[in-house]
Amino acid sequence: MTAAPETLRAPLVVEFPFTRSLGPVQSAFLTGLRERTVLGVRTGNGRVLVPPVEYDPETADELHDLVEVDATGTVTTWAWNPEPRTGQPLSTPFAWALVRLDGADTALLHALDAPGPEDVRTGMRVRIRWAAERTGAITDIACFEPYDGAPAALPPRAHDGDFADPVTGIVAPARLDYTYSPGRAQTAYLHALAGQRTVGERCPSCAKVYVPPRGACPTCGVATTDRVEVGPRGTVTTYCIVNIKAKNLDIEVPYVYAHIALDGAGLALHGRIGGIPYDQVRMGLRVEPVWSEGGRYPDHYRPCGEPDADYDTYKELL
Repeated sequence: MTAAPETLRAPLVVEFPFTRSLGPVQSAFLTGLRERTVLGVRTGNGRVLVPPVEYDPETADELHDLVEVDATGTVTTWAWNPEPRTGQPLSTPFAWALVRLDGADTALLHALDAPGPEDVRTGMRVRIRWAAERTGAITDIACFEPYDGAPAALPPRAHDGDFADPVTGIVAPARLDYTYSPGRAQTAYLHALAGQRTVGERCPSCAKVYVPPRGACPTCGVATTDRVEVGPRGTVTTYCIVNIKAKNLDIEVPYVYAHIALDGAGLALHGRIGGIPYDQVRMGLRVEPVWSEGGRYPDHYRPCGEPDADYDTYKELL
């Protein structure tokens, strides 16, 4: 009886910065935070929205009437966060809270610094704790903290949003940390790669061999269990020339990234082409894998010296 393969798990991080420009309302709001001023926007029916938006959510009318609200407010609802994650406002346990600032009609989501969940309640009074260094971002509000003062009696004050050196754009980081565990088909595929073999699975209906295997045929919708070793050589079906150097990738540009149909496979996989000038890579080029240090996966593919494949032999795999 064959032993079940080891269950594989790996931590993965998907991270990218999102750069966006700001319109006049968002620009004024973030510039105001830098100056320790909270701005909202007044709608046609007199409601003050914080954070401000550029269009009325009910009428879709353009909004531009900026007003200043107070840095104190009231918690409308909350949830306790016992284990803060990387990049969150506080490193110690805190509450996520919706806070309606005095003078505003909507609530702002941010962190509330409190000793424990028993110290947080709906209706409690809080105030902004400003960051020591402010750059024109929502993080200029370090968090909210409990406050014993009463609501301000003054209405929100009109503001023209005219600040020196306004913030016109932001870079918002996006990050997802998770643990990935491949299924049966990909586990077998990864174990085979560790032995410098490439294994796919054949569909019992259409007979296509999928590499990497997916556990089911995406065309026929039936399970695939018949494992088939393919390659190691293959054919370049299409390719692109990469001219932008990627962060944390030690590869000189330009280089070629290609779709490679391994011999016996019914689907082309991705791979980098090396061992040949980038401007000599072509469709039909026959290649073979160059394994990574430690031999657990192909680092790239290089020409194997065979004549180019005839177009008719790979045209269905484009």
